[in-house]
Amino acid sequence: MAKPAMRAGPAPRAADQTADEGFGVYVHVPFCTHRCDYCAFATWTDRSHLMADYMACCRDQARALAAGMPPVTSVFFGGGTPNLVAPSMVAAVAAELPLASGAEMTVECNPDLVTSAGMRAYRDMGVNRISLGVQSMAPHVLAALGRQHDPSMVTASVDAVRSAGIGLLSLDLIFGSPAESAADCERTLAAAIALEPDHLSVYGLTPEPGTPLGDNPSRHPDDDDMADKYMIIDRTLERAGFEMYEISNWARPGARCRHNLLYWHQGAYAGIGCAAHSHRDGRRFWSVRTPERFIAAIRSGASVEAGSESLGPDERRLEALQLALRTSTGVPAGAVPDEVADLVMPAGDGRLRLNTRGRLLANEVAIRLHL
Repeated sequence: MAKPAMRAGPAPRAADQTADEGFGVYVHVPFCTHRCDYCAFATWTDRSHLMADYMACCRDQARALAAGMPPVTSVFFGGGTPNLVAPSMVAAVAAELPLASGAEMTVECNPDLVTSAGMRAYRDMGVNRISLGVQSMAPHVLAALGRQHDPSMVTASVDAVRSAGIGLLSLDLIFGSPAESAADCERTLAAAIALEPDHLSVYGLTPEPGTPLGDNPSRHPDDDDMADKYMIIDRTLERAGFEMYEISNWARPGARCRHNLLYWHQGAYAGIGCAAHSHRDGRRFWSVRTPERFIAAIRSGASVEAGSESLGPDERRLEALQLALRTSTGVPAGAVPDEVADLVMPAGDGRLRLNTRGRLLANEVAIRLHL
């Protein structure tokens, strides 16, 4: 069986909002206390001395960009480990943005660094969504992934989020480690559901080159095992009342992630910080990769842009189809060739969406779509 195409692009519409009605801002916080064995992101464990200067430069960049921004409907602080820096530094960046009424504001958090005081500070600055990096609720699986927290920290973190009154809670899980049995996967799902989250992102383990996991073939996931576990995940979450709205994402009614939906529906967004990506009208551009270069550019008044690409009309239309294929909205029926007809199902309004088997072969279907 082909390897499941479950990893989202670097996380359509909110429950009732189309992407062209929104504008997002992503703020990259590149600091960590420890790099997980699967991580290939632009993060560093030895740059804590740069935190204050870096976040001040993010604030300055946000202030400079704000004048040309439409109302911001979603803000996502990702990383790295955003809850490693002081909440006041996060608040200072958010305060520069022209937030729309009811804007979604998310902070990614590691469970081992969550505090009740920190969650209250987030609430007071307007954060209404926490994305908690759980990955697994089995200690031996967490160890195999190189994670530093344990399941008890997850439970305590959820309590802190709920006690602070932050509206929405999302849990991130990873499946497919050879250390994880099917029973481990089922127990993690049961434990996660028991925490009553509003949203779950469940990603297949991806061996990235240059990481400890990627460089050790004995630690790579097995394709058939991944497919079996995805079927367990989909079935379990559906029975628990979660709706799959993107291959790796399930939500309760009204709890879809507005920010990630912008990515999947080719919405517009601005990236703040090093290695952050932006998109406007088919042009994508990204910032210098390291925090040192970002700080130097902001302080000198130089551009932080490191590169860009622009898609032509046909390329943009094809990409729109390939992204929409990942979602429950699906694609127009005419875009799906007969050779993959057994991998799709009706989505309403003359559209087709991937069935469960199709989701396991999403990349294969995507390359066969036609305009």
